Amino acid sequence: MPPIIKIVLRNRWFVVGMHACLWFLLYLTLTHLGGKAPDFRLAGAVANPPQSPAPVAGLERLFLPGIWPKTLVQTNLPNPFYTRFFVPPPPPPPTTRKINVAYHGFSQINEGIKQVGYKLDNAFNIAPIGTQIATELFIADATIQALMLTNVAAQTNFIGWNTNQDIIIPIK
Repeated sequence: MPPIIKIVLRNRWFVVGMHACLWFLLYLTLTHLGGKAPDFRLAGAVANPPQSPAPVAGLERLFLPGIWPKTLVQTNLPNPFYTRFFVPPPPPPPTTRKINVAYHGFSQINEGIKQVGYKLDNAFNIAPIGTQIATELFIADATIQALMLTNVAAQTNFIGWNTNQDIIIPIK
């Protein structure tokens, strides 16, 4: 507030005058301000019913099928986003597939080559270490507890004895 208004509001005479004005207004209100109450009468019934604030009489005309223009495209198609103007390209073929490998142990005669028993998808196979069992997937080593498979990128997969494992390989 500007300083001049603060000075006026803090003035003692201003506060006393405002107080006296409010008491005077209260006195005039309590003595009915010199007027009288209006004459109240019972009103008679009105012959016409009151009108609705919303004009609903013309709503039926809005929904008639003949007044709307014909659509340019067919509606009620199975897909609302169908268009004849754009056909997306087919998705690219997958580049990898998933195989299921289970390790069932190995056998070795004296110091010979280990023969590994494994199940690839649903076929049981026996192969020596170093054999390619799927695309870019080779048997690297076999122990009593686990089979180690590797690929050309030197990624290894360990498969425990009698357990199934899904391995993702490239399609060629």
